[in-house]
This record gives sequence, C-alpha cells and structure tokens, in this order.
Amino acid sequence: MTPSNSQHLSLPDAPQKILVADDELLVVQGIMGLLKTLGFEIIGPCKNGEEAIALVREDRPDMALLDIQMPIMDGMQAAQIIFHEYDIPVVMLTAYSDDTFLRNSIAAGVFGYLLKPASKEQLSAGLSVAWKRYLDHVDQRSKIVDLRQRLDDRKLIEQAKWIIVKRKSISEPEAMQLLQKQSRSSRKSIASVARAVIDSNDLL
Repeated sequence: MTPSNSQHLSLPDAPQKILVADDELLVVQGIMGLLKTLGFEIIGPCKNGEEAIALVREDRPDMALLDIQMPIMDGMQAAQIIFHEYDIPVVMLTAYSDDTFLRNSIAAGVFGYLLKPASKEQLSAGLSVAWKRYLDHVDQRSKIVDLRQRLDDRKLIEQAKWIIVKRKSISEPEAMQLLQKQSRSSRKSIASVARAVIDSNDLL
C-alpha cells in the first residue's frame, strides 16, 4: 500500500504506540518495562508472528518491535506482512549481527535492529533512528508519486494540445493559451481541462 501525502503529514515526529512480540517471557517483560519508562504506549506482548499481525490489524501501532526467532511464524515473515500490507515500520530484536541477516532485514522492510539484550539507551536510540528512516522512506515515496503524477499530467496536456491544434488549425502556442484560458475560467487545473478535451470532441 502507498500512503497519500495527507497520511504522511499526519505522522507524528516520534512513534507513540509500540507493538512488542517475543516468545521469551523474561526478555519481553524487560523490553516492556524499558518502553514504559520511555513513555511509549505498549501493544501486546505477542508470542509469535501470527499474533503480532492480528494485533497490528486490530490496534494499528506506530511501530512493531519483533524478535526474529518465534514459533509458528518468525519475526522476519511477520515483518514483511506488517510493513508491506499495513505500512507499519518494524524494528527487529535479534542475537544476530551478520551480513546475511542485515540483507534479509532490508528486503523485509525492517528499518532497524537491536541486539539482545538492549539497554534503555540503546532501545531509545534504535527506535528513534528507525522512525527517522521510516519518515525518510515515506518522503521519498511521496516524491516518486508526485513525480509520476506530474509526468502523467504533462502527457495529458501534450495530447490535448495537439488535439486542439488539429481541430482548430492553430499553432501549438495558441493551443496552449486556450488550455490556460479554459483552466483560469473554469478554476480547474490544466491537466483536468486537458482530460476533458481528450474525452470530449466538443470542448474547445
């Protein structure tokens, strides 16, 4: 899914609701305690990836903190679904720091990882960095969407302009002036006017 610009503008500067998933009771209790002292609202805990996805669907956290090794569905599988279907960034809790793990994390849409056991300072910094990476990702994605829209609009305008040139036997600049005039008088974008020209043989 791709968020709109309005969705991006509504994103907070920092995550507030964090989903926690880890099948080790002592680990998850420690992580939740640290998150509470940092002021986060906690969703969970979950014992496996399937439970994490169900809670994401129900409560829509800002971010998910997942252990990589869990029964039924591991953290990496859950991360792929949580990010690609719900557009929620994931931070992985792991004992692994090798290159293979890092490559797989990036492919799954994971924006950060923390080596266990993580201290309060490491947890705070890791979540902050991951959230910034996520915001940068959304920014870049929005720019790509805007660029595609501008290119599509330009194609429409060019097509409409040449329709007018042929229909009225006028020059290209004159056709563009007609489009601009119609845009001003109708208070619509030039692209909207161009679409109407393409769809209607009578307009302009």
